[in-house]
Amino acid sequence: MLQNTIVRDLGLTGYQTVWDDMRAFTQQRNHATADEIWIVEHPPVFTLGLNGKLEHIIDAHAVPVIHCDRGGQVTYHGPGQIVAYILMDLQRRHWGIKKLVNCLEQAVIELLAGYDIPAARKDHAPGVYVDGAKIAALGLRVRRGCTYHGLSFNVDMDLTPFSSINPCGFEGLQSTQLKAHSAGAGMRVVKTQLISHLTQQLFAIAAAPEKHIL
Repeated sequence: MLQNTIVRDLGLTGYQTVWDDMRAFTQQRNHATADEIWIVEHPPVFTLGLNGKLEHIIDAHAVPVIHCDRGGQVTYHGPGQIVAYILMDLQRRHWGIKKLVNCLEQAVIELLAGYDIPAARKDHAPGVYVDGAKIAALGLRVRRGCTYHGLSFNVDMDLTPFSSINPCGFEGLQSTQLKAHSAGAGMRVVKTQLISHLTQQLFAIAAAPEKHIL
């Protein structure tokens, strides 16, 4: 039986702090631990995945660079971007990582559809794209059958730092955000919508799972 879902809104919190907490949570959890979704905004930071290459950072300027243990190459986090960390026991669900990735992408695609914004996936390039520009990036880690890290969704942020990197390792890849396509989208509303779509996608197979937002 799937456990209740806990959603935590961490506000604006430093990347290193949240990463340390995710690893500790995953290390300490057991078969009875409820799955969690952590929603957060980060101060400006570039992160490099396990196999990330520094050559994909063209010029970091004064933005910190953190080597982390998620999949993928380099990305940027900053205020105005919603990051959703997915702390899920895949073994308990009998899910593969591809199913989780599909659910995360679909949550963003359906959220954007609510704003009449057509979005799509790309083969061999996880994430969500609008008119070929990336609006949401994914990077995950599986440890002891459980996931952490997750997705970042550009809502209303300064996109300039993306021009200082090859986003996700792709030279010339453009980034976009919800504000560029829907001026009326506010962070608080979009955050609520993203939580709703994520829980629908990730927990639809449970029989009306209880959701706690902290």
